[in-house]
Amino acid sequence: IYGCMGLGGEWNSSPISDQDYTLAHGAVNAALECGINFFDHADIYTMGKAEQAFSSVLKAEPKLRQDLIIQSKCGIRFADDDNPGRYDLSPQWIEFSVNGILERLGTEYLDILLLHRPDPLMEPGLIAEAFTRLYDSGKVRHFGVSNMNQHQIAYLYSCIEQPLIANQLPLSLGRCDFVEDGVLVAMTESADTGFTPGIVDYCRNHSVQLQAWGCLDRGLFTGKDISNEPASVRTTAKRVAEMAEEYQTSREAIVLAWLMRHPASIQPVVGTTHEDRIRRCSQAMEVNLSREDWYKLYIASRGQPLP
Repeated sequence: IYGCMGLGGEWNSSPISDQDYTLAHGAVNAALECGINFFDHADIYTMGKAEQAFSSVLKAEPKLRQDLIIQSKCGIRFADDDNPGRYDLSPQWIEFSVNGILERLGTEYLDILLLHRPDPLMEPGLIAEAFTRLYDSGKVRHFGVSNMNQHQIAYLYSCIEQPLIANQLPLSLGRCDFVEDGVLVAMTESADTGFTPGIVDYCRNHSVQLQAWGCLDRGLFTGKDISNEPASVRTTAKRVAEMAEEYQTSREAIVLAWLMRHPASIQPVVGTTHEDRIRRCSQAMEVNLSREDWYKLYIASRGQPLP
């Protein structure tokens, strides 16, 4: 999946520049050339400008829309003069957000709408009504969630008729909590993992596709200066580089292939705007890490032997 968070310029109200449009066209075309046709948005990305920048690609080639999977997210509201930053999964805000997303993207429908963050005040029955209206009107074809645990998904399922087909979570070589959750069963260390126990298994068992945001760890293992990072990070980066040479591919490909080797068939969301890096990331589709190499990276990242 190509993540569009970096498109549209700065996170402010300044207009989109010609340079921003050029960058968006370059990044999207690079992704398409690599065989990536799935694009991830959110209504908040660069204050809505990411979707606007992307729309210029669709305007330039309208027939392209039918070949794309376009996903966006809603539910996060910025602070304003009277209110703090907050989450809002009320039906009114969901439908208002979708209308704005479609207008900015210049498309009549979303392939997938994700609820961006769990709202403590969310009411499944009301969300179900909003989903039904969006589905029946043809504005949204599929639904999913982001950053939710299995209990929250099950809570939504108590009322929602449509399948929740995806859950976007922070999954990466540098954030192995989703693996630790299963490895540390019945151990006190399990209390330190950032995932509710069983979330990966739940999603797999209920056909909820796992999508990984933050999957490149901001370049931690692919060239970023890590001289001041912990020994586990330096060791992992060294192993990534060694494997890139062994598999004759890029370091980005090794990092993403580690995620994709998991039997949950995790989909990485790649958010770089650099065309060359997009191409390096796409090489992951050609890498199949051995079981031994997968464990070498996992154990290096966790910084200690398995229990």
